[in-house]
Amino acid sequence: MVPAIRNAFNSAFTPEKYAAFLQDLHAVHPGDIEFRVAETPVFVPKSFTQQVLQACEDIVDVIVRDDFKALTESAIPEAYKMAGENAHTDFIAFDFGICKNETGEYIPQLIEMQGFPTLFGYQVFHDAITKKHFPIPEGFDSYLNGYHRDSYVALLKEVIIGQHKPEEVILLEIYPEQQKTRIDFSCTKDLIGIETVCLTKLRNDGRRLYYLKADGSKQYISRMYNRVIFDDLEKQQLPADSINILSDWDVEWCPHPHWFYRISKYTLPFINSPFVPETRFLHQVHPLPENLQDYVLKPLFSFAGQGVIIDVTKADIDAVKDPENWILQKKVQYADAIETPDIPAKAEIRIFYFWPKGAARPFAAQNLARLSKGKMIGVRYNADKEWVGGSIVYFEQ
Repeated sequence: MVPAIRNAFNSAFTPEKYAAFLQDLHAVHPGDIEFRVAETPVFVPKSFTQQVLQACEDIVDVIVRDDFKALTESAIPEAYKMAGENAHTDFIAFDFGICKNETGEYIPQLIEMQGFPTLFGYQVFHDAITKKHFPIPEGFDSYLNGYHRDSYVALLKEVIIGQHKPEEVILLEIYPEQQKTRIDFSCTKDLIGIETVCLTKLRNDGRRLYYLKADGSKQYISRMYNRVIFDDLEKQQLPADSINILSDWDVEWCPHPHWFYRISKYTLPFINSPFVPETRFLHQVHPLPENLQDYVLKPLFSFAGQGVIIDVTKADIDAVKDPENWILQKKVQYADAIETPDIPAKAEIRIFYFWPKGAARPFAAQNLARLSKGKMIGVRYNADKEWVGGSIVYFEQ
């Protein structure tokens, strides 16, 4: 996106440099990175940086509305409604495709958003190791709003641990050793000192939760950094002695599971922004547009692109039995934004927003990127290609 920087990076690139970069990255926690890591970061000019942040702020304007909870109450499946919801989410992740407008200028277009954590810890290491192996131009950084490594780690501690002792806070996941994001669990422990605990290991004394440490002693839990996608619980065979995590436990959630549903694809139809594609609930689309090929059909309750229909037909829509749980979204055409040695790559940017307790609004602090040369963006869809996979953006500050 910045031709001079792209040309310089590509000209200086060698397979040997990439191999050394990967060796250092994998050495952080050997065996924990299953996904492909791209050969290049993404370099974004100031004008695009400003557009991305303006897009986020347009959406935040909706999320901070006094009636936002009422607006999104139907987003939460009845089976997952539970006590303990706080005033606002602790995190938001905004996903934008790099696209082009009618005049050929690069513009961001929102793809999805989540009131849920992402690779907050891992990207600290990704950034540092990228800077070690590749030249990053002066005035470009992966951090936003003046943050740097130390202040960002302090922010993670503030939002995730809060006023508690680190040993009383856990990262909660279901079978964490099987998760493709497990590198982030390890990096989070490195940075802020909290343990990752499988949901199946939780036990209770009354309303208090605890887990057994290696020495057999009980560690009581005050706060849970929640990484469980509750939709996934239905697919898991949990041991018979597992607790019902939906019960009213004496514990703080970070974020509370409701926010995964409130700030999601469900929110898109309520947003009016030039950076958010037209989106409607399927049951409210009458009549159907004639140009269905220009739309994408998405289930509201799915994760990581599962169930998305890209080339929509009327038969696809007729086959939907619960249209209130689907959205029809104007298709976003990703631009061939990243020049590579063979064909250009498309890119998606995820902006990390944090909302500390007491702050009036959430704000941006860090990011990740994903490069693709296929129809679907995401590391699982591009394993057989090069110059694709997980990456990071360096924004002109």
